Amino acid sequence: MELNRIGNFEVIQGGVTAPKGFQAASAAAGIKYKNRTDMALIYSETPCVSAGVYTTNVVKAAPVLWDKAVTDSDVKVHAVVVNSGIANACTGQQGMDICRATGQAVADIIGGVPENVLVGSTGVIGMQIDTAKIVAGTKELMASKSFGIEAGTAASKAIMTTDTINKEIAVSFEIGGKTVTLGAMSKGSGMIHPNMCTMLGYVTTDICIEKKLLQEALSDVVTDTFNMITVDGDTSTNDTLLVLANGLAENPVIAEKNADYQLFRDALYFVCEYLAKKMAGDGEGATALFEAKIINAKSKEDAKIMARSVVGSNLSKAAIYGHDANFGRFLCAMGYSGADFDQNDVQLYFESKAGKMMVFDKGSPVPFDEDEATKILSEEAVTILINMNEGSASATAWGCDLTYDYVKINADYRS
Repeated sequence: MELNRIGNFEVIQGGVTAPKGFQAASAAAGIKYKNRTDMALIYSETPCVSAGVYTTNVVKAAPVLWDKAVTDSDVKVHAVVVNSGIANACTGQQGMDICRATGQAVADIIGGVPENVLVGSTGVIGMQIDTAKIVAGTKELMASKSFGIEAGTAASKAIMTTDTINKEIAVSFEIGGKTVTLGAMSKGSGMIHPNMCTMLGYVTTDICIEKKLLQEALSDVVTDTFNMITVDGDTSTNDTLLVLANGLAENPVIAEKNADYQLFRDALYFVCEYLAKKMAGDGEGATALFEAKIINAKSKEDAKIMARSVVGSNLSKAAIYGHDANFGRFLCAMGYSGADFDQNDVQLYFESKAGKMMVFDKGSPVPFDEDEATKILSEEAVTILINMNEGSASATAWGCDLTYDYVKINADYRS
C-alpha cells in the first residue's frame, strides 16, 4: 500500500522483502536469549552484487572481517544471516570459524560456497557462539524463509537487542519504465557514535547496477546519514551497513553516474537517513530525538564537526532530557569541537513542533520566556538550530537525550 510520495519515489509498506525476489525469516535459536527470536535471514532468489561500509573501530568483530572480505571481492551474495545476543567480537579464530560455519550451512542447502553468505552479529562482546546452535538456527531460517511484509518485519524484530522498536522502511520509483524498489531494516540503540555509528543495517534492492557504483553510492550516502548520529560516544566493534542488489527490476543497467544513478542515490539517502533518525531517537533510555542543525558555516567539515559535538555532549543531552533552556551548553560544545568560528556571529534557536525561539544573538543572550522554552524542549523531537553567519555550508547531526535509564540498561547488560 502506498503511503506517500517523497520527490520522485514512493514510501511503501514493508522492509527487506519489498523488492522483487527477496525473502526473509526469523528463528529462536537460543544463542543467548530465551523465549524470543534471535536470528534473522535475508535471502535473494538470484545472486546479488553487494556493497558494505563498516566500523572504524580498530577492534573489529569477526562478522565485520568476514563481510568486508566478501564485499571487497567479486563474489555474488545469496543471503545474509544475522544473530542477536552475542556479538562474536574479540573471539579469535573461533569467531571466524562461526562465520564460515554459518555460510556453509546455507551453501549445503543451495550449493555454492560459504562466501556467498554475509553474516552479522550483535550483543555482548567477548562471548563465544555455540556452533551447533548457529548452524541449527541457520538451517531453520532457510527452511522457513518466505516472501511478504510479515517475514521482513519478523526479521527486523529478531535482530533487536536493547532497541525498543523495530526499524524498517521501503521505497519504490521508476527507472527506464521499470519499477525499482529498495527495502531496509536496521538495529541500534546503544554504543552509537560516528564513524560509523553502532548499528547493523541491511538494504535490499532489485535494481540493476554495477557493483562499483553500488559501493560508491553507499559510501557517499553514509557520510551524511549514519555517520551523523551519536547516542553515547562509543563506536561499536560490529558496525555494518550492507546493500544487496539482485537486478530483478530489469531496469537498464546503471553503469555510469547519470540521472538514473542520482535517483537511486537519492532514494538510498532517504532510506538511510530515515533509519539513522529512528536509531538516534531510540537510543537506550531515550525520551527525545535530539537534532543539531548548523547552517551558514565556513565549511561542510566545520558544520559536521560542530553538529556532532553538540549532540554528543553529555551536558547538552542532559539539558534536553530536563527540558532545560541552558543554551550555554550547546555553545560550549561547539567551542571545544575543533571548528574555528567567532561567537559574535552566532545565532542559536530552540525549535520543535511546539514553536521556534531565538535565545542567543551574535554574542549576547536574548531575553526569552522560560515556560515557552520548556514547552519547545519538551517535545519528542527537538532541534537546536545554529546560524553561524560565516558562509554557506550546513550539516545536521542526530542524537538523543541522556536519561537515568541509559545507566540502568548498560549496568546490567550482560545479565
